[in-house]
Formats: sequence, structure tokens, C-alpha cells
Amino acid sequence: MTGSFPTRGRLITFEGGEGVGKSTQIAFLSAYLRSLHLEVVVTREPGGTSKAEIIRRALLSGAFKSFGPLAETALFAAARIDHIEKLIAPALCKGAWVLCDRFMDSTRAYQGANGGVDPESMRWIEAASVGETLPDLTLILDLDPAEGLLRAQQRRQSDETPDRFEAEALSFHLALRRAFYDIAVTHPQRCRMIDAAVPVEDVAQMIKSCINERFFNSGTKTSNREA
Repeated sequence: MTGSFPTRGRLITFEGGEGVGKSTQIAFLSAYLRSLHLEVVVTREPGGTSKAEIIRRALLSGAFKSFGPLAETALFAAARIDHIEKLIAPALCKGAWVLCDRFMDSTRAYQGANGGVDPESMRWIEAASVGETLPDLTLILDLDPAEGLLRAQQRRQSDETPDRFEAEALSFHLALRRAFYDIAVTHPQRCRMIDAAVPVEDVAQMIKSCINERFFNSGTKTSNREA
């Protein structure tokens, strides 16, 4: 491995449908980065701060579903503003690598492409909430939605019910998969599609190779952030 580590931190976001294994892969990647003596901050959206976690509980409970996708988008944005200001931006400034389970692309996919929020409103809300804190790399874990929903069901406790989005029909999740694919095609410099159907160790290796190629190999350590 060649090249020097960057002094500024990196924001790496993990995206994909339900049950694709984001949390598992974030754990693998955080362990790898820490083995390189890098500071790592693991977080999630919505959430990551006390205020954003309150919004998370409300959103995933379905309390705001009846208000429609635009209202949900605004709430996700409110949580994201607090998350960036209180956690993500300070961590990046001190050189930490931030691994985030979902970020702006989930809003683009769930409420935008799948929920029908018009692109102009989405761009305005995103500009206000994200600003210049764009991901350095987005890893989109791709999996057959039927398999992902089965995994999500298996990981729930016996007394737990599906959250607001897990409870949607399969057709919703099929459209969601397409939305993430379209995001990856539209932003090829920033996004990488990762096959999440293979064993978790193989997924972790693919992600590790992607990280090494993007950030640590000679000539590729410069960020290629792209909205």
C-alpha cells in the first residue's frame, strides 16, 4: 500500500435497501481502518445525535407517514443538520474517518425517487441540510429486496414489529433498489455498487479493496467528492 494518509477526515456513507448488511460491513471497515491507526467515528441516519435520535424514533414509528414524503424529507433534513453540525463536521475537521449508515442518498431514494418529492424541492432541501459536507465515497450494498426483507425479519426480536419502511410492500422495495442503482449510475465518481448477496467476508473484502484503491494507492488518495 502506497501513498500517505490524508490529514482531513473522510466521510464514507453506506446505502442500500432493507437488510443489505450495512451495519455488519461498517463494523468490518471500522476495524480495518483502526488497524491502520486511523480515528474512526461510526454513526447513522436518521440519528447520531440526541436530537436526531428523537426524530429517528418518530420517523421510523410511522407517526409522520400520513403527512407525506415531503414532510418526511423535511424531518430527515432537520435531523441531518444537527447530525452534521454536532458530530460529522467536527469529526472530519479533526481528521477522523466517519462511517455513516445512510445519508443523503437514502432521502433521494426513499422520499425522492420512490416517494415522489420533486427534484427541485429535493435539491433545495439537500443544499440547505448538507451544504459542502458531501461524502467522499458512497458504498451502495445491492441485494434482492425479497432476500433483504427476509434478513430484516430474521434480525428482529420476537416482540418487534417492522419499522415504517420495512413494512412497505415488496413493490416499494423493488423500486427502491432501482433508485439506488440510478444514483450509482448518475454519480459514478462518488458511488460504488457492492454485491451484498455473497458471503459477508467477501463483501468486506470488496469494500476493503475499494477503500485501498480510492484513498491509499498512489495517485488515488485525493477525494473525488461528487454530489
